[in-house]
Amino acid sequence: MPDAPPPERFRTFLILGAPGSGKGTQGKVLGSIPRFHHLACGDVFRSLDTRTPLGQKFVEYSSRGELVPDDVTVQLWNANVKQRVDSHMFKPEIDFLVLDGIPRNVEQAKFMESHIDVLRVFHLSCPDRTELARRLRKRALKDNRFDDANEAVIQNRFATYEAETKPILDYYAGDRIVDIDASQAPAKVLYDILAGVMTLDAWKELEKMKI
Repeated sequence: MPDAPPPERFRTFLILGAPGSGKGTQGKVLGSIPRFHHLACGDVFRSLDTRTPLGQKFVEYSSRGELVPDDVTVQLWNANVKQRVDSHMFKPEIDFLVLDGIPRNVEQAKFMESHIDVLRVFHLSCPDRTELARRLRKRALKDNRFDDANEAVIQNRFATYEAETKPILDYYAGDRIVDIDASQAPAKVLYDILAGVMTLDAWKELEKMKI
């Protein structure tokens, strides 16, 4: 069977949720399954080549302690994805892209519209902020990031999520949004995500291909 042509926009699943909801965990697990390619926002910045013009632009903002503008963030993300395609780590003709941590706000979602075809937004919902705070403190202490276990820092992260990231749900409003109870066991959360994937025509078409 001849290779399928790459899509004009990457077929994409977004994992969205408040800090502590487990989106990074779910993204990594999905990324370990064939036909899913996981890319977290942190991966983009960790692999940044500061010798490139785009990398220099990032350094210019970060060295002043300023937030990187949304358009620059998306340019960095796009350059990273292209590297993954060129190196055949990510094969968009047969792989689904799984994103967590990006887009971080509606402005970034708008910039990314020409690059990604968002098939599903898996919203890991957990109204119990006490439970999420407990998870964040546990993770911060495990990773020796003691400042991140500070209550004020945790509450600030929640406030930032509510103000900047959660409105993405309204941007993608409709049947693309799948609400999942993030307080469940991680395996059950994964099961619910996969159930949401397997109802899609794009997934059924992929299953028919002999890969």
